[in-house]
Parts: sequence; structure tokens; C-alpha cells
Amino acid sequence: MGDNAVNTQPHHDGSVLYVDDPAPGLGDIVGVRLRIPAGFGPVEGVWLRSVRDAEPHYDAAVRLGAHPASAAGHPGADGREPGPGVVPSVPEDGWEWWQAPLTIVNPVQNYRWLVRSEGRNHWINAAGHSTRDVPDVRDFRIGTHGAPAEWVRRSVMYQVFPDRFARSEQADAHPVPEWALACDWNTTPVIGQGPQTPYQFYGGDLTGLRSKLDHIEALGATVVYLTPMFPARSNHRYDASDFSGVDPLLGGDAEFVKLIREIHARGLKVIGDLTTNHSGDAHEWFRNSHRNPGAPESEYYYYGEGNEDYVAWLGVDSLPKFNWNSEGLRRRFVLDDDSMAARWLKPPFNLDGWRIDVGNMTGRMGADDLNHEVAALLRARIHEIKPDAMLLAESTSDASADFQGDTWQGAMTYTNFTRPLWQWLASGEAPEGSDGVRRPWYFGLPQAGPDRIEAEDFLATHLDFAAGFPWTVRQCNMNAIDTHDTARAASAMVPGGQGVGVFLQFTLPGIPMVFMGDEFGLKGFNGEDSRTPMPWDDPARVLEDLRPLYADLAGLRSGHPALVDGGIRWVHAEGDVLAFVREHAGGSVLVVAARAPFSGVELPLGLVGRPAGVDPAGPDAAALAPLVHVGGGIHAAVRGDVLVLEGSGPAAAAYALDGIQAPAP
Repeated sequence: MGDNAVNTQPHHDGSVLYVDDPAPGLGDIVGVRLRIPAGFGPVEGVWLRSVRDAEPHYDAAVRLGAHPASAAGHPGADGREPGPGVVPSVPEDGWEWWQAPLTIVNPVQNYRWLVRSEGRNHWINAAGHSTRDVPDVRDFRIGTHGAPAEWVRRSVMYQVFPDRFARSEQADAHPVPEWALACDWNTTPVIGQGPQTPYQFYGGDLTGLRSKLDHIEALGATVVYLTPMFPARSNHRYDASDFSGVDPLLGGDAEFVKLIREIHARGLKVIGDLTTNHSGDAHEWFRNSHRNPGAPESEYYYYGEGNEDYVAWLGVDSLPKFNWNSEGLRRRFVLDDDSMAARWLKPPFNLDGWRIDVGNMTGRMGADDLNHEVAALLRARIHEIKPDAMLLAESTSDASADFQGDTWQGAMTYTNFTRPLWQWLASGEAPEGSDGVRRPWYFGLPQAGPDRIEAEDFLATHLDFAAGFPWTVRQCNMNAIDTHDTARAASAMVPGGQGVGVFLQFTLPGIPMVFMGDEFGLKGFNGEDSRTPMPWDDPARVLEDLRPLYADLAGLRSGHPALVDGGIRWVHAEGDVLAFVREHAGGSVLVVAARAPFSGVELPLGLVGRPAGVDPAGPDAAALAPLVHVGGGIHAAVRGDVLVLEGSGPAAAAYALDGIQAPAP
């Protein structure tokens, strides 16, 4: 998708500029708007196509700011072949705004736009513009299930893997568990592959984490996300042996309460990590029922004859899979007053929500597909206890079908952001491990590392996978450049590429999620190797100090409503350079990112927006001052009615633009 294909397209997204009510009720009529640039061509008519009870329906749009008579000639909402419309004059700012009524007939209402120009149909959906008919799966979507709490979409998240974050003196009082391979914090390298990986034990604890809250807060984080804190027989604790208590190796329930109280005292939130797909094989439910068909817990798992054989997650014997057909499991895990999902949201713990592990596989096994049912059950119960709780879920592949606003609020996924980002910024080599050795790894694909792609393919991939999410979900998707389950971004990207990736994760729609250690430029060739203990007392292991960048970007995000609530309009995607505008009535932000040196990018101001503080009648070549920048530097200057961009990459910068708003009807 080249430059001209991006910045001359009609535009709509789910933000408040284009949608009057992002969380309406059934039967409501919502005003929705389309914005068409002057370079698109003469407009003969605009219609809103919605799908009502699986049947297409057309409503004529009216040009805003025009005399009511200008709508004459538009067809009615009967779905017949569109008739001829008017050709309105182009407004002074170079844009036409059109509005149509969207009736919310179904709980998730999908719609797209039809623009008739020069005798041809043009379809505008969440994936972009097309002159051929397109499937409904990429339509815009509005849900009726309510938007998440404001704090959720405003979050900047910091992920902590407790065993590797910080170790206190109290940890020395705990004997090393029998399953563990004891490791020294500063001298023992992480084993990235092999049978010992789950058992390397560094002894990080909650007291240690509490001592480092200043560090997390200084980065601009507003939410601490803890991977599991339950007792288990591994360092990752996703094989819980008990969901009703905090692992004593971490400090137990009392230390957990202290931690959450201090986090809340700082005005921050904290969420936990809950495995709804499986327990550990040491869990009492499994131990009571394994080889014991008469046990009540037998129905909690997928057992064969005699309860000898069982289904395990991806064949890992230590992770027996839950059978959500069981009413007993539903009660004990979700519905009971002291259920696993509920008790941690209540006093004295007061967690602010959950990230659900393996959300995409929960409730799915062969012919069973209870995923939506279980997710809705969890959401209803959690919000009964804490209406403003965060509820995000892992879904590693194409996630949008499971995230329609009625279950999980947002996805921890890799397809719409992480993977295409790695490909665009790829070094062309296998990821570099913490020991400096490169080994093959790329999200489970059978290849050494990410294939390098151009900016056009980054944008096309991003839009393909993001299009299916309602806007309220997209605002809450976790933007991660890496996680505890992946290689480190710095290991797979060109030198300096991580900073550009961080810039994009903070400025694209969604929740920036920082994995501990990214701020120190740590490396790792896969998920295990990336779980490196934090280098608090070993400055030699700090490969790049990015703490100021994270703090600056968090401040930028909190200080500019466009980066949380604004829409997004792409203005350039070609080769080494990406550029987009986050648009908002209170002020817009232009973001430019480059992976290599570039020049010759010229964007009409009418398509980008007017830089804040620039006098349209002032002198040419007015250079813009970036709000935040990283890397070799990007130079932006206004020359007449054109914005000229050039720079040395990898680099990224953000610039203030004037706000925009739709004209009155």
C-alpha cells in the first residue's frame, strides 16, 4: 500500500470524531460520520451499509455543513440500487464530512460505507478502501455491552515475572523447593532450552517487588501486571497447585496484601494472571480425581477410562486441561463467593482485574466450543464484584472473533502489532540470546527469524488483523513489543529498532505493555531466555538504558487525549517510513517512524493537518519541534502547503497538530 493509496482514502474509525456513542444500547440510533479528502474525486453519493439480522441495509448519508437541499436525490433506506446524488463543492479545508444514522439492531452491529464516485462503487471498511465488494468480516463494529472503565484504556502496563524481578533478604529464609534448580541472580545464565527451563529458580519475591515500585512508577506505568502468584512446581507458576493462596516462596498472602496496598497508595492498579485453561498436576482437584473416577472433581478434567489418561495442554503432562462442561468447575472457579476468579478481587486483596492465560483455548476441546460461554460467565461474575475491573485475555493468533466487546475487554495477541512490527524492523538474522549466540526463533514458525517486510506490508498486516475488533476493544488490546513468552525485541530488530518499536507501542491505539527489562535493552532468543533476572546490581548487563524514553512516551500519552481517545488515520506507509495522525478535537498528534535514513517524503498539509502554532501565512520552511523523539533524528518542516519529512533512522518523532472536529449538521 503506497503513499497515494493511504493518504487519499476516505476515512472512518470508531473514535468520538466519527461515532457519537461508542457503547450504545439495542435500538439506539447513533450518528456516524465519514471524511472524504478532496483528492479522492467527485462524490455522487454516500451510503451507510449495515447488516441487520444478517441482511444488508442502506441508509443515505448527508453532507455536513451543507444546505439541507444538498441531500436531494439520495435514495431511501430500502437497499435498492443507488440513484444519482449531488456533487457538493469542496470545503475550504479540503475535506467533506458525511453523516448517516446507524440503527443498533444487533448486540454487535457491523457496518461499512459505500461512496459512489465517477460511476464506480468504493467500499470503506475497517481494513481500508476497496473498489471491489468485500466480506463482512472486516466491517466496522459497535457493541452494546458497555465500554471498559476509563482507567483501563488509559493504562500503561508493566509486566512482572516474579521469580526474576527482584529478590529480598526474606527470600533467603525460604528453603529451595525440591523441584527447583537453585540459581544465583547475577552469575548464573538463564537456560533457554531443555528440560531444566521450568525449574531454574532465582527466588524473586513480592517484598523485592515492593522495594522497586519507584522504578516502575518512574517509567510512567499505571498498572502492574503480575504473572501467576499461586503455589506451583515451576518458576513460571502457570501449573498452579492451589488457586486459593499466594505461594509462600513469594511471601504468602500477607505480603501480597502489603504489595497491593502500596501499589494502590501510589495511585496505580494491579492485575493478576489466571489460568482458566488448565491447572497443574499437583492441584488437589487433579490429585483427588486422577485414577479415581468416583471423585467429584473427575468432571473438572478430560479423562479417559478409569481416569488414567487425560488431556493436557499441548501435551504437557503437568498441565491437565479443564473441562468447562462441568457445573462443579464453574461454581468453584467462577460462581462461588470464594471462587478462584472472585476472591482475589475482594478485600483484603483487592486486585483490579485479570489477564486470562490461554484465553483462546479455554473451553475448547475437539467438538466442545464453550469459549464464548465461559468468557461471558467470567466477565459477568467479575464485574458483579468489581464493575470497573480490567479483564484482558491471551489469544496468540487471529483474535478478533473472540473479542467482540461482550466478553474479554482486550487481547494480548501478537498478530496485529508485535509480529508485523518485528518483520518491519527485522535485522535479517536469528534472534540474539542473552549469551550473545543467535538461535532460530520466530513465534513458533519454522524459520530462523522474522522475514523483513516493507512499510506497506506492515500496514496491510496490521489492518487485516485489527479490523475485526470493535473500537472499544481495540483501545484495550495490549501493544507489546515482546513478552515473557517471546524473544526480546532487541534481539531480532536492527540496532536502534527497539526504540522505534517502543514509540509505536505507545502511540498506536491500545494499551502499551512493557515487559520488565525492556527498559534496559535486555536480550533473549526465546521466551525462556528472555526471562532474565533484572540487572539491579550488575550495570554491565544493562545493554541500553531506555528508561528516559519510556517515561517521556508515557508522559506524552497521558498529556495528549488524542493518543488514548483519538482516531487514527494513516498518511504514509512506504518502504522504510510509517506515518499516521491520532486525531482529536482537543489537539492531534502526528507520528513518524523510520527504520533507515530517508528523504523526499512530502505530505500535503490538507491531508496531514495543520501543525500546532504554525501560521498558515507565515514563512516557508518552518521547522517543527518534536514533542518526543528517539534515534538519529527526523526533520519535519512546512514549505508552503506541504509537510516535508527526512531523517536518519532508526528514528521516530511525534509532533503536535491542531485539533479537528466535524462540522455541525
